[in-house]
Amino acid sequence: MDVSVGETEPAPTDKPGASRNRPRRGIRHVFLAVDAWVDTALWRTGSGLRRFFENYDAFLRRFRARGIWRALTEVTSEGLTYGALGLVVVLAFAQPSFEATRQTDWKTTEDFAVTFLDRFGNEIGRRGIVLNDSVPLEELPDSLIKATLATEDRRFFSHFGIDMVGTARAMVENARAGGVVQGGSSITQQLAKNLFLSNERTLSRKIKEAYLALWLEANLTKQEILKLYLDRAYMGGGVFGVTAAAEFYFNKNVRELSLAESAMLAGLYKAPTRYAPHINLPAARARANEVLTNMVQGGFLTEGQVIGARRNPAVAVNRSDTQLPEYFLDWGLSEVKAMARRKPALSRDRIVTVRTTFDPALQRQAELAVETTLRNNGPARDVSEAAFVAMQTDGAVVAMVGGNSYGQSQFNRAANALRQPGSSFKPFVYMAAFLNGYSKDSIVPDRPIWIGNWSPRNYNRSYSGPVSLKLALTKSINTIPVRLAQAIGREKVIETAYAMGISNELQNSVSLPIGSSEVTVLDMAAAYSSFANGGFKATPYTILEIQNSEGEVLYSRDREEAPPPRILPADKVADMNDILVNVVEAGTGRRARIDGVVAAGKTGTTDGYRDAWFVGYTGNYTGAAWFGNDDFTSTRRVTGGSLPAMAWQMFMEYAHNGIDLVPMPGIDMDSLNQRPVALAQNADETSLQPRILNRDTQALLDELAEQFAAIRQMAQIQPGPDGRLTDLAAAE
Repeated sequence: MDVSVGETEPAPTDKPGASRNRPRRGIRHVFLAVDAWVDTALWRTGSGLRRFFENYDAFLRRFRARGIWRALTEVTSEGLTYGALGLVVVLAFAQPSFEATRQTDWKTTEDFAVTFLDRFGNEIGRRGIVLNDSVPLEELPDSLIKATLATEDRRFFSHFGIDMVGTARAMVENARAGGVVQGGSSITQQLAKNLFLSNERTLSRKIKEAYLALWLEANLTKQEILKLYLDRAYMGGGVFGVTAAAEFYFNKNVRELSLAESAMLAGLYKAPTRYAPHINLPAARARANEVLTNMVQGGFLTEGQVIGARRNPAVAVNRSDTQLPEYFLDWGLSEVKAMARRKPALSRDRIVTVRTTFDPALQRQAELAVETTLRNNGPARDVSEAAFVAMQTDGAVVAMVGGNSYGQSQFNRAANALRQPGSSFKPFVYMAAFLNGYSKDSIVPDRPIWIGNWSPRNYNRSYSGPVSLKLALTKSINTIPVRLAQAIGREKVIETAYAMGISNELQNSVSLPIGSSEVTVLDMAAAYSSFANGGFKATPYTILEIQNSEGEVLYSRDREEAPPPRILPADKVADMNDILVNVVEAGTGRRARIDGVVAAGKTGTTDGYRDAWFVGYTGNYTGAAWFGNDDFTSTRRVTGGSLPAMAWQMFMEYAHNGIDLVPMPGIDMDSLNQRPVALAQNADETSLQPRILNRDTQALLDELAEQFAAIRQMAQIQPGPDGRLTDLAAAE
């Protein structure tokens, strides 16, 4: 037989086609290989970790603690764990605080020593601080350094930026007194606040202050921190730093201060306006005596060394006859700082002289108008604060009153306070309508309008039916601007307001057309100036010229600023001026009339009588007046047509005395010679309300008066052929 026993299979050959018999590795085999590798890696990792922890546990078993040592070990371990977590949280919360330190020149950005001149070249005041190298720390009097440390931070050179002992002591004393009687902030914390933060009393500000204090301690020496603090502390009287304070209060170089004078200056850190010697010398001396006591208790001096200063207290320079325009100077300093960010040359020499647009005579009259109006009417009308700004029609600010008393509050309500403008915002709505096809003669129905669940009410709770826009703005009807805004779009109203000078963000809400978004007094005056000058942009300004310490002109407005652009058509401005003149002549602003002068303006009153405005202008000046309360409480029915219009009129009547009158754009003065005669007039809004009346009784009487006024208006008031009112029953 040909078959061989045990014969094996022939070996593979290299002939073509032989590879077809080899096994083929598909994609499935690749995934299986990857899966095997992952499984093996995880198993080996787990095995390695298990062996590591077993060895670690075996190692720790050698150090097993028992008894009290076990308790201490457990507490320490937990403390380290939670401490690590707490450190992560602390660093997370610290990030917003450290954002303020990113600027590379944070130590010098705000360093300015500014001498302000009025428009005639006369000095009106100073602001800012002296640069660090002007008076080195080692040349400051030893008594001033010791008085500062004894009063503000006795452990300054031993703590790390936060005085834990002082903070604990202050907390105990405040708890005992049931209020804040002691502060626990170190000098470093106070410097952090002065450099980077505001004066708001909130927990978030205190947390940021603590973080920044630690940052300052890590980046500066104790001597640098102390020097910066002495140069930046507000010392009252509108001056910053001990060098400026020594000159202001004692007419002395800071190097020449006596112990009594050093103690008086050190007493100003706590409350500079309360203890300012030029305002309240007895209080300043009492505070200086406390500082001397602190120096003895802190071991800086002995009782024998301070007895002379106690018996012979410091005598400050009499500045009772010097009334500085404090609010104006504060705003002027902020304008200088803003310009320094745009003009690099100004940053190289920070001891400058600034000639401004300020007019001292008009400033005194503005202060007199506000003071007189508040003194005569404030207590009876439950209004405590006011603000006033006057400017030329190109935006040059000539007077500014930021509040009732700078000594009591340095907050500038004219430049910084945001309040609802009420009906004084309506001209922006009407101007936007004029720019989108409407005219002053356009007829719009005054009837109820609902936008969702909201519906505006008119002041007199009644409706007039179809009215012209001229009559609607003269009577300050609320439904008309709401209808206009719905028709053209509120976005166009906002664009118009921004273009005219409103700088704060306006909320696009249904109540925007009747003045619900907040604005500043300064912005309102600037915006209305566009009406007064014929339609040109009127950005508020005060700086005319800046010279450095060597007399070199660093900035000149006439040389460097371009002419203002036109933002409103002349014909639309003429229509608006015609309406707003009618508001003063026969509408809600009748108390703003000025004999022989064409005046225009608009009143504004917010819900609950919280804010009362009058913003008006002539061909020469624009002025904005606001009356209200800082805490937003209601006044006693103060409207824009009462106290604000009265203060505005008092100022403007003086301002136009003996000057050449500039015609108002689009207004024919001859046509205004015959003013409309009021057939009936409201009860005087400014008459004092009897205090013997119960508030509920007074409220009932006010409601009845409103109803009678509405009935009288419906029965008697009709617009004349020229669109002017012959009478107006409602104040707003």
